Formats: sequence, C-alpha cells, structure tokens
Amino acid sequence: MATFLHRLGAVAYRRPWAFVLAWFVVLASIIGLAATSGGHISTSMTIEGTSSQRVLDQLRKELPVASGGQGTLVFTVPEGERLDSAARASSIAEAATEIAALPVVVDRSSFAAGAAQAADPSSPPRDESGGTPESPPATRPLIANGSPVPGVLISPDGTVAMLQMQFTTQVDALPSGTTDDVVQIAETAVADTGVTVLPSNSLESMHPPIGGHEAIGLVIALLVLLITLGSLWAAGLPILTALIGVGIGVGGAFALSSTITLTTATPALALMVGLAVGIDYALFIVHRQRRLVLTEGLSTADATARAVATAGSAVVFAGSTVVIALVGMTVIGIGFLTTMALVAATTVTLAVLIALTLLPALLGIVGERIWSSKARARGTRPGGKRLTNRWVELLVRRPWVAVAGVIVILGLAAIPASDMDLGMSSGGSDARGSTSRQSYDAITRGFGEGFNAPLLVVANADGGATLDQVDLGGIAAGLNALDNVAAASLMGANPDQTLAMFTVIPAEGPHDESTAELVETLRDPANPLTTQTQATFGVTGLTAVNIDITDRLAAAVPEYLTIIVGLSLLLLLFVFRSVVIPLTATAGFLLSIAATFGVATAVFQWGWFIGLVGLDTGGPLLSFLPIMVTGILYGLAMDYQVFLVSSMREVHAQDMAPRRAIVAGFEHASHVVAAAAIIMVSVFASFALSDDPTIKQFGFALAVGVLIDAFLVRMTLVPAVMSLLGRGAWWLPDWLDRLLPRLDLEGEGHAEDQPKTHVPVV
Repeated sequence: MATFLHRLGAVAYRRPWAFVLAWFVVLASIIGLAATSGGHISTSMTIEGTSSQRVLDQLRKELPVASGGQGTLVFTVPEGERLDSAARASSIAEAATEIAALPVVVDRSSFAAGAAQAADPSSPPRDESGGTPESPPATRPLIANGSPVPGVLISPDGTVAMLQMQFTTQVDALPSGTTDDVVQIAETAVADTGVTVLPSNSLESMHPPIGGHEAIGLVIALLVLLITLGSLWAAGLPILTALIGVGIGVGGAFALSSTITLTTATPALALMVGLAVGIDYALFIVHRQRRLVLTEGLSTADATARAVATAGSAVVFAGSTVVIALVGMTVIGIGFLTTMALVAATTVTLAVLIALTLLPALLGIVGERIWSSKARARGTRPGGKRLTNRWVELLVRRPWVAVAGVIVILGLAAIPASDMDLGMSSGGSDARGSTSRQSYDAITRGFGEGFNAPLLVVANADGGATLDQVDLGGIAAGLNALDNVAAASLMGANPDQTLAMFTVIPAEGPHDESTAELVETLRDPANPLTTQTQATFGVTGLTAVNIDITDRLAAAVPEYLTIIVGLSLLLLLFVFRSVVIPLTATAGFLLSIAATFGVATAVFQWGWFIGLVGLDTGGPLLSFLPIMVTGILYGLAMDYQVFLVSSMREVHAQDMAPRRAIVAGFEHASHVVAAAAIIMVSVFASFALSDDPTIKQFGFALAVGVLIDAFLVRMTLVPAVMSLLGRGAWWLPDWLDRLLPRLDLEGEGHAEDQPKTHVPVV
C-alpha cells in the first residue's frame, strides 16, 4: 500500500489542479443536491419490534387518525394573574378553534364517537362539546363564552392552560412550516392580552443543532496547528481540508434525507467527528512532511510523497479502525442508530481520502513557500528537551507510581457510572431559558409533572369480543385506581369496536422509575385489570417509545462492548506482533470508557458543575450515548495507540534497549499526538456549548474521553506498563508469529528504498 500511496502523493503534488478541481466539483454537486432535495429532518426515534411500535402499527391499521403525532401549546400569564378572564379565555378559544380547523389536525370526534357507541352507562361521561373525554380530576376545561373549549385544560389556580392537539401524521412528517404556523396562530390570537404561548419541544422547529459554537474549536485548533507546524500555510491546510470533508459528508446526508431517517443529532455528530479526524489526519501528514523537509533536507515534493506513503499508511489504518467501530453498530439492528453511525463513518472515510489526495495537491500549489528559510533554519537547530521528553523519562524512572496513579484516578472517576441512568431527552433537562424548558415547567407547575409524560393505552377485547361487551367505564376506573396513575380517561374507539384508547397520566415525570414501572404493569398480561375487564392492553406514546428505546439500547451495550474488545485485541495483535501490548491497550480503553461515563454521569445526571455546560438541572444520560461514544472513542484511542507505540516498535526493532526505545519512540511521536488530542478535545468541547442538550452530552463525553485516553492512558499508562515489562512487552509465541501477517504500518520499509532529492539547508 505504501508504494501506491507514494505514487498517489507524487502525482497529486505534480498535478494539483486536477485533484483540487475534482474535489470542488464533488463539493459543489453535493451542496447543490442538498439545497434542491428539500432535506427532511426527523425528531422521532423508533425501533421496530418494540411493544410501543407494535401498538402504533396497530393504530395505523385499525384507527389511522389516532396514530399521528401529538403536540401541546401552553398558555401562561404573569404571576398573580389568571387566564380564565373573559377576554383571555376568548382569545385562547379563538386560537384552539383556528388550529382545530387546520387540515393536519385531527377532529377527535371522529374516533370519540366509536367510544360513545360502545360505552355503557358507567362509562366516563363526555363533555358538552362531545369531542373530548372527561377531564382528569385535577384539571377542568377552560370555559369561554359559557362553553368548554375543546381540547383546552386549565389548572386549578387558573394560571396555566394547555391545548393538546392530535395530528394526522407524525410531527416530523408534517408539511414544512406546519408547527411554526400552529404557534403563530396561537400567538396572534392572544396578542395584546398579556398571555405567553409556550410550545412543547415536539412543536419546536426541526433543524440540526449546528450554530456558531463550532468556530471556537476551530480557532483553538488553528492556534495549536500554528504552534506545532510553525507556519500559517501549514496550519491552514488541515482546517481547509477538514471543512471540505464535512461539507461533502454532511451535505450528502441532507441530500439523501428524503430516503433515510435523518435525526437532528445525526448531522451535528457527523460534523463533530469529521472536523476532529479531518484536522488530525491532515496534521499527521503535514507534520511528517515538515520533519522530512527540516531534518532530512528533502525537497517539498519528495517530502510530500514520502509523507503520504508513510504517515498516510498510518492514517489509512487509523481511519479504518474508526470506520469499523462505527459500521459495527449496524449489527445491533436499530435504524436511527445505524444511520447516525453510517453518516459519521462516511465523514471519516472522506477525511482519509482527502488527506491522501486533496492535501498533497494543496501542498503542491503552495510548494516550497510553505517553509520559509527561517523556518528551515529553526528546524535544524538543536533545542532543549521538550516537556513530553521529560515526561516519558519520568515515567520510565517511576513506572509503578504512574500505573498506580492512573488506575486510582480513573477508578475514582468511574464510580458515578455505577449509578448511570439512561433515557431520552425531554424539555425538563433543557436549559432554563429555552422555550421547551419553560413549557415543561409550566405544565409541571399547573398540572403535575406526569402531564409531561402522557401514555396512550390501547385496550383490545379478548377472544374476538367487541367493545360493547367490555366495561369501558370499569377499565377507566381500573386505570385510575392503579398505583403511579394521576388520571386516566377514555379517549376514543375505532368504528369496528375492537379497540378503545385511553389517556393515562402518570403520577411522575417521563424519566422517573415509577413511570417505567407503570408501563411494565399495563403491558403485563397477568395484571389484575386484564383479569377483571377481559381486555388486553398495549401502551405507546412518546414516553413509552422512549422507555422502549432506552431498554433496547441498554441491552445492546454489553454486546457492542464485547465486539469492540475482541476487535481491539485482534487488530493490535496484527499491528504490534505482541500479546501484552493489545491486552494493555484494551484494558486502558476500558478504563477510559468507564471514567468517561463516570464523569458524564456526575455532570449531567448528578448536576456537578453542570453550569459549565449551560444547564441547571440534571437528568438521564442519552440512551444512545454509551454505544456511540464507545465506538468513536475506540477508533480514536487506537489511532493514538498506533502512532505512539509503532514509533517505539520502530526504534526497538533497531536493537535498542526496551526502555531507551520507549523514550526515543515517545520523543519522536508524542508532541504531534498531544497536538492532535488537544485539537480533538477543543473541537468536541466547542459542541458542548451547543443549545441542544443531546449535542452537549456528545460533545462533553467525547472531549472528556479523548482527554482521558490520550493523556492518561496512551501517554502515561501504556509507556509505564511497557517500561515495567521490558522485553516482555514484545513477547509473541513463535507459532503465532509464523501465522500472523506482517504489516508495515507506516511504510518505512518502502521509504528506505526511495531516492532522496535534497535541497540546501540554510
């Protein structure tokens, strides 16, 4: 491969405009397709085969009008005022009427009539509108002009009102701008009345949470590159190539969004990972070119081709490990997770391809100007020991202290992970100033937190019976009598009288354990209510869907971690031809993961220092965070492992003593690995400043994970353990040595055979 990459780098350097033009044509084409394809962003995350999804599928078949999404508008007034004055109630009624007339909003009477036909005298009475079920005990309908307003509940103290609406389809499938129109109608109706309209998070505009915070990470990355490479030209090229790569990758995802489920988090995650690896991979090649020019006196052309052949080979391996880890998530069989993984893997693949083709072409355009004579002279002068050199010498002298210190630090950091709760985001964990958080808090204040977690319970008559043979009133009473239920009411039934729907309000919020227990109780075929009413129950709704997703993903984590550990051991065995180094590297990775989740739990769940990420309330960690972070960090950890330890192996292969080889190899590679890690941490940390809680958690966890793994594991624990083991670190049984293929990871064997065109060193 090194020979091919050498030729590729040489051709790209000699004919740069052909490569540059080709990549910019690809970029322009992707941007054009994305702009004209009407990109579709989805906020819903579902998993086929779960209990909640089966109920939704049943509703789509037997009662389609009830299978769409739901939304809530909350109306509030300043402290000390009320909403049920004549003027304010009339304005809210006007908003409710106009919204109900929209073609995308379901007329609830279309399925409430079925329940009225089947209900016996003991069933819950309907209100005067005939379109809504009896209000739960803690609430009452808003009265306007002497009549209840359909779909609008008001809190007992009159300070909060809630308009609940049912759509004909899922919210993310509504025509563009529909949710904005709904909010605008309400705001127009209550204008000049002192009423504030707060849409729930399901009604907020759907757009990828990408803002200006990413620029902070890019600025820090540019500064690190300037310090590392010593040239504005050299520092700017990795930034440029990374931006082109993510432009193509993220733009391509938008172009395909009409055929794939693209969640709001997917583009942001791809941008986050693509920028980080794109900058790092280009840095490795430019740094190698710089070293070849400044220390060996090669021409920039020869140095570029050699850098692509040597460092480029390592970049191919590094990128492959990240891609394999991401693509490995597809075996879990979760649709939205597969899409996230594949889009992120695509951006990593593009980062590798651009580093091997576009980067040397740009170096060809810049030519010898990339290094001034002053830079060449500075690069050949002897200098004092770097901080990294002093650090590795200290590790070699005191390896037991280093090993014990890292294990203790990471062990303590991992303790909170034992208390980690997983869940999906809700308005309750958003920043206090956000509209979704204000809506969540207003509902909690006015009605109770359970109203933020409504459940849709579907009752099916047993044995082919119809609803007129089932006591619907008894079911409603039974639901209200269950533990952890604040209120339950009949919602409607299908025309065939085979199923009825109930709204069940839990006593606590969407992330409370009691709510999950309630869902489990309702689904249990042996629950007393099923025996009493001769009906079976299914549960769906956003809260139930999120509970199912969390359970499924939590169960998948051990399976995926097993795959990652096995893959790590196998790959590193091939690369380093050692039994001990793969074991050490993998154990270090497991320590990194445990500590990362421990720190994330302490911040986002326990609320320690949570203000640093712009939040004020703790909540569960995202249910898909462990799998995604494990996969991404595995790939990045292997990158740093390879760049550091392969340098040590190269020196050790020249018969240098083990400890001296550790010091020499560390001195050779550590400063560029440290720079790459700082860049990654900066890029990821900038995403932790996002307004979106999902992206905050991803950015924070990845930044902490890279910081821990690069500096505590790869640059401290690994060299300390290798120093303790001495020659034993490179032990490999003879029979296994004969079986394993030999990999020239950085193409050094090829590089030694290349002719060198020297230039004068000033």
